Amino acid sequence: MNEEIAHIFDEMARLQEIKGDSTFRINANKKVARILRSLPSPLKKGEIPKIKGIGASSMEKIEEFLNKKKIKAFSKLQEETAIRQIVTHFFQSKGLGLQELKQNAKKRKIIYSRFTKPAKQLIELAGSVDAAKKAIDKVAGWAQSRKLDYTIETVFKKWLELDTLKPKEKVLKPFYQGDPMVYSELKRKWYVISKQGEWLLFAGKEKDIEWKTID
Repeated sequence: MNEEIAHIFDEMARLQEIKGDSTFRINANKKVARILRSLPSPLKKGEIPKIKGIGASSMEKIEEFLNKKKIKAFSKLQEETAIRQIVTHFFQSKGLGLQELKQNAKKRKIIYSRFTKPAKQLIELAGSVDAAKKAIDKVAGWAQSRKLDYTIETVFKKWLELDTLKPKEKVLKPFYQGDPMVYSELKRKWYVISKQGEWLLFAGKEKDIEWKTID
């Protein structure tokens, strides 16, 4: 139970960062999460002690969760940041962190408003923020494995293929001094394929074989 509530406070801090809330409020929620994880025993409904380091407002949220299994302020924050969550997740899938994203937005390297409409449409199409994020992850994995660029709109274009959309499989293949190798099951021997296409019997040891990942 403590871990479940702590996770919510961590999530509230994360969403506040996305929203651009004050550092004080963000750190306050992170602090509550840390304290909850350090408690020696689980919190129980109707038996909520005063916890050192946790203020009255946070204690009310904890009590609300114990009684109702939800925190209204958290639900509201999720709704307020839904579109920003999707835009942030999209850029994170491209390796761009939240702080870097904010800096680029300030410098006008990224026109944030350009992404708000497709992000909203994606949430509507997917049915939830979590489903929209999973769709982005699917497209990101597929595109990155093929060294292709992708946008939020790519998710729409690939929507009907999402269930079958998979990253390109990477295969380990043997090489010797840059030349590819093959193993003959019949002769139980390794061969090096020369640049002229000849199969040359490999006279070295298996430790000399270099395995490379081939897309």
